[in-house]
Amino acid sequence: MTYTRPLPHAMSPMPDFEEQARLDFALALKGVLRGSLREKLPAVYENRAAPEWAEENGRRPQDWREVGNAMEQTDAYKWWSALGRAQQEYYVDVTSAVCIRQLPDLIDRYKKLTSGDTKGSLQLTPGLPIPDYQNDVDIHCVPGSYFIELTEDDVWSGARSDLGSFIFSMGKHGALNEDKGVAGAAFVKKRFPDLQVKRVLDMGCTVGLSTLPYCDAFPEAEVHALDLSAPSLRYGFARAQALGKAVHFKQGNAEHTDYPDGHFDLIVSHILLHETSSTALPNIVAECARLLRPGGVMLHVEVPVRRTEAFDQFITSWDVRYNNEPFWATLGEMDLVKPAIEAGFHEDDIFEETVPTHNDKVGGWLGYGAQKARGQ
Repeated sequence: MTYTRPLPHAMSPMPDFEEQARLDFALALKGVLRGSLREKLPAVYENRAAPEWAEENGRRPQDWREVGNAMEQTDAYKWWSALGRAQQEYYVDVTSAVCIRQLPDLIDRYKKLTSGDTKGSLQLTPGLPIPDYQNDVDIHCVPGSYFIELTEDDVWSGARSDLGSFIFSMGKHGALNEDKGVAGAAFVKKRFPDLQVKRVLDMGCTVGLSTLPYCDAFPEAEVHALDLSAPSLRYGFARAQALGKAVHFKQGNAEHTDYPDGHFDLIVSHILLHETSSTALPNIVAECARLLRPGGVMLHVEVPVRRTEAFDQFITSWDVRYNNEPFWATLGEMDLVKPAIEAGFHEDDIFEETVPTHNDKVGGWLGYGAQKARGQ
C-alpha cells in the first residue's frame, strides 16, 4: 500500500525506495495509533481507570493530571504511549537519515538556488544567543533540535523539518504542509476584510511552510520571516526560491527584534507559542504590539491545546511527557488575555477562536490574537 506523498520541489530531500518504505511504515503506524487504537482509550478510562481511581481516592479524577495518573496504571495506555514514543523516534531516525545521505547535494542545491538574482533575501546573525527554552530541549525528540550545525552552510535540520513535518501531520496539512498558513491567511481576510496589508511578519517561521501562503493571500505585500535557526532559514530561503516566492528571511529572536516600531500591518506565527515559555510568551506579545502599526493585526495559529474535558486535555498533553514539549500543557492553561492587555491591546480587541482547517486536519487550529487600536 502507498501513502500520500509531499509535493516535491527543487530543495526536497528525496527518499530512495527503501527509505520511502520506512516512511510509509511510520505514517501507517501513526495512523493506527492516532486512529483506531486511540479511539479505544476513552472506554479504557471509563470502564477501568476511572473506577479504580475512584475506589482508591473516594472520587473520580477531576482534572487532566489526575486522569493521567489513573490512565498510566493501565496496560492499554502504557502500550499505546510506548508505541507512540517509538513511532516518533523511528520517524525522526528515518527522516534524519534521508537528509544526512543527501546533505552535500542539499547544500549544493541551496547555494545554486540562492546565488545571483533572488526573490526576497536572507540575513543571518552568527553567534545569536539561543534561549534556554529552545537550546535545552531536543524538541520532538530531534537530536540538536533546530539548531545543530553539522557542517558549513548546513541545511540538515531545515530539510529534516520539511520532510518530517509532512510525516508528523500524516499528510493532512496539504501537499506542501502549509495548512496553518493557508488557514491563518484566510482567517485574517475573513475577520478583518478592511485590513490593508503592506508588510507581513511570520515569527518562528522555521523553513517557511506557513509563511509562503501569505505571499499568495497578499500578493502586493512585503513578506518577512523570522527564526532562531540558521539551518532552517538557509533551507527555507532556498525552498522559497524553488517555489518562486519572495520572502525576506532573518535570523532573530521573536522576543526582541530590531524591526522599527509600527513596521508591520500583520504579524503571525504558526505553532510558535507552545515552544516558548511563560516568560517568553508575554515578551513576544509585547513585541507584536510594538511592531504593529495602529489598526494592525496579530494572529498566532496554534495547536488546539486548550480542551474543556479533562480526558481530552490529558490525551492532548501526551506530548508534554513523551515528545519533549514542556510548555505545551502550560499554554493550554494560560490566561492569554492578560499578556495581551499588558502589551497594550484593548480587551475588546483580543480574540481566541477556532481557525478552520483548509485540508484534512480534524478540529482546526487555535487562533489567538488582537487588533491594535487605531489611536495607538
